[in-house]
Amino acid sequence: MTRPLPANDTAASVDSVAALHALVLQSLDDDQAQETISIPLEGKSSIADYMVIASGRSSRQVAAIAQHLAERVKQSTGRPVRIEGLPVADWVLIDAGDVIVHLFRPEVRSFYNLERMWGFVDAPVAGTA
Repeated sequence: MTRPLPANDTAASVDSVAALHALVLQSLDDDQAQETISIPLEGKSSIADYMVIASGRSSRQVAAIAQHLAERVKQSTGRPVRIEGLPVADWVLIDAGDVIVHLFRPEVRSFYNLERMWGFVDAPVAGTA
């Protein structure tokens, strides 16, 4: 028999998603990621509540940003983070659960243009609005 969650568990979940999102954005900023865009997915997709897209200047920087982010999320939440694409680091996907992060080299990002696919062509860069 499953029991319903107490009302404050839902609020705690929302707070933890907001805290994770803020942690991701702060980590990207700390590591000098470029053109960071945050796309809210709540109510649009069941994969996550936020998708964050950012660029690094080189494959080396993209890999470093991804590794630092994964370490920070695991340290903060205690949850493991899945990373795909790290060996080449042209496009690295970091699955932090409620926040999914795509890190690109600029040329690869413009080729795939995820912002356009999700309808955020003219979206403001996170942290600048």
